[in-house]
Amino acid sequence: MQGDVETYCENGQWKNKVEGGERATSTHGTKEEAVEAGREMAKERKVEHVIRNQDGTIAEKHSYGHDPRDIPG
Repeated sequence: MQGDVETYCENGQWKNKVEGGERATSTHGTKEEAVEAGREMAKERKVEHVIRNQDGTIAEKHSYGHDPRDIPG
């Protein structure tokens, strides 16, 4: 199973990292750019995309591929 993709802020830069990875897989100047790249990574890998606020709290979560079929919505 591949790890989820996490978008987060570190040292003033927005980054994407695959869960369990040691280093960021991409670095961006804005949150919007990082979220866009993280979304594409999560879709390709069919995993969850976790988007964090600047303070580290979770802002959003989106799942791409492993949704249970019996849940409405």
